[in-house]
Amino acid sequence: MADVIAQPPPGLRERKKQRTRAMLVDAAVTLCMERGYHNTTVEQIAAAAEVSPRTFSRYFPTKDAVMMTVLDDLVDAAVTALATIDPGVPPLTALARAHTVALRGVTSGAVTSLTTHRLVLMVNVISSSSALRLAAAATRLQPLVVAVAARMGAEPRDRRVALIVSVWGAITAAAWGNLVIGPGDYDNCGVIMADRLHLAFTEFADIAALEVGWALPSTV
Repeated sequence: MADVIAQPPPGLRERKKQRTRAMLVDAAVTLCMERGYHNTTVEQIAAAAEVSPRTFSRYFPTKDAVMMTVLDDLVDAAVTALATIDPGVPPLTALARAHTVALRGVTSGAVTSLTTHRLVLMVNVISSSSALRLAAAATRLQPLVVAVAARMGAEPRDRRVALIVSVWGAITAAAWGNLVIGPGDYDNCGVIMADRLHLAFTEFADIAALEVGWALPSTV
């Protein structure tokens, strides 16, 4: 067995960067919740975080990128949870379980990289913007590709891996695509997302079961 090499703790400079990034995300979440996403500017976010707009641009090229980084945090939490799922569980079921663990962990406080308000903003903003939905589907799933490939003992470029992650993206889009979290449900956002995901995955499994034993006509 290969030795596990402990990673050194981040240095002062890196810790400062992490704090600034977190401050910008939290400022964006607070302002967008108060004023609405489209009424919040980069300048306002920077001012609330007590940094300059130029500093904001070093961390995030656009306001939309703040929303994408929240999605990245959710994907990272799911990848962490995926490593705890029994290797014998099929890939799509494992992804569903891992995301459920991550989402419920946000509500319980077990996942510390996300807050319920960050989740609420991510869901409500991405759901309201077709451009953000496309960006999320197209660019944010690479960590899942790597994790699924590792579970399967395959290369990330394996077509089966791409198919699994693409199908998973479609399931999450069906689960959350039209989801809007109201103020009364903010604290339960993770649970609501997990429940919607469970329903969508169950419906997918029912549909997939109908296809068992069938195949496309031979082209030979």
